[in-house]
Amino acid sequence: MLFNSLDFAVFLPSVFFLYWFVFNKNLKHQNLLIVVSSYYFYGLWDWRFLFLIFFSTLVDYSIGKSLLNVTNQKKRKGLLLISVFVNLGLLVFFKYYNFFLDNFIATFKFFGHPIDIQGLNIILPVGISFYTFQTMSYTIDVYRKKIEPTDNFITFCAFVSFFPQLVAGPIERASHLLPQFTKKRTLEYDKAVDGMKQILWGLFKKMVIADNCALFANQIFDNSSELNGSTLLLGAVFFAFQIYGDFSGYSDIAIGVARLFGFDLMRNFAFPYFSRDVAEFWRRWHISLSTWFRDYLYIPLGGSRGSNWMKIRNIFIIFLVSGFWHGANWTFLVWGALNAFYFLPLLLSKKNRTNIDIIAQGKFLPSFKDFLAMVFTFFITTIAWVFFRANTIQHAGSYVSGIFSSSLFDIPHFKEINKGFTVILLLLFFIFIEWCGRESQFAIENIGVRWPRIIRWSFYSFLIFCIGMFMATYETPFIYFQF
Repeated sequence: MLFNSLDFAVFLPSVFFLYWFVFNKNLKHQNLLIVVSSYYFYGLWDWRFLFLIFFSTLVDYSIGKSLLNVTNQKKRKGLLLISVFVNLGLLVFFKYYNFFLDNFIATFKFFGHPIDIQGLNIILPVGISFYTFQTMSYTIDVYRKKIEPTDNFITFCAFVSFFPQLVAGPIERASHLLPQFTKKRTLEYDKAVDGMKQILWGLFKKMVIADNCALFANQIFDNSSELNGSTLLLGAVFFAFQIYGDFSGYSDIAIGVARLFGFDLMRNFAFPYFSRDVAEFWRRWHISLSTWFRDYLYIPLGGSRGSNWMKIRNIFIIFLVSGFWHGANWTFLVWGALNAFYFLPLLLSKKNRTNIDIIAQGKFLPSFKDFLAMVFTFFITTIAWVFFRANTIQHAGSYVSGIFSSSLFDIPHFKEINKGFTVILLLLFFIFIEWCGRESQFAIENIGVRWPRIIRWSFYSFLIFCIGMFMATYETPFIYFQF
């Protein structure tokens, strides 16, 4: 079930009504409703994978309880390794089995010993990269004694399967989300209104910005060998806004829906394209994953402590793993390595924490220096996105070389370019609203709060009109469902 579907438009108010007006007097019944609703929500993709998420939930719940009673350190490590092995094992099998097999076969062929092994027709379970990391972080935190394990299986099921963030995050920590299932929740008008506004902005990002950018990004990437450098650069920019609008749009909807049910999810995006360097970008992009790798991989490896060699090693590990997390393709590894190269000069010169405040905070316009830094950071990030989007490394290489050709200064030209101008105007409006709201949790959180009601509601109506006007005539999945 997609957030941008008619099914969800019926599902959400139905669950909302039952949650607040039928089961509102009993916390256990509310949590059970969340579990049943979440399993129904997930099962509509493929009911068979419900057994997979239930198995992962059962394993980590059991290990969490066992860790509470076991004091022997070797046995505790053994229990933790079981959790890590089960979660990563499921992830590796469903997501990377054929990738490793294909490269194994290619290696033997390269050395003149071809072998014939058939791959498996494996369907990737939606959201497996997200909920496995969420459950695994629970057992790690219990092992580290940072949190107490829960003894309520329904509560833990609700934590793992909570439908707003189940299939594409944010990847929640048990220390933040799990306690919210144990406390009585009340329907707060201000929080609900805030949630509705964030849902509206998320839908605008997805259905107006991302889906329309996708039309031209796909067209340009699929025909890149025939197009000039300026058109290729424009295609990369279209994809940069496609993936941002699509993924951050999902996160906005997820956070907004959670607020309707009395939950606070962690922020996942903080206007990353207004960053002044790559380090700032990664503090603002996919925050739940970046902080997950920071806390459970980067810091245990030593973080930024130690020699320069250790720092370089740790940065490459964290970015390569991050790239591989996104998909079983060498393009994602190159994308991760490229971001590591971007990041290293900042880390080695100890400038990776230079820009921790909001750009032009309290001002409308940035300084000329900040503006140039922001444009440069967006440019190199967009070049990296080419490797993320391309089908092969060769495709990405030819695409990038095409951008940096002499035709970069030619006039862009592609099929249906006139419609592309409409999308560019929408992008300019989108960037303006995001810029105006960059000091808030999401762009339209505080925009218009002091306007007269008729103007404020006219603005919201305009966003709804744009969604109806520019939405695709078919349901479009979110990009990160494939990860």
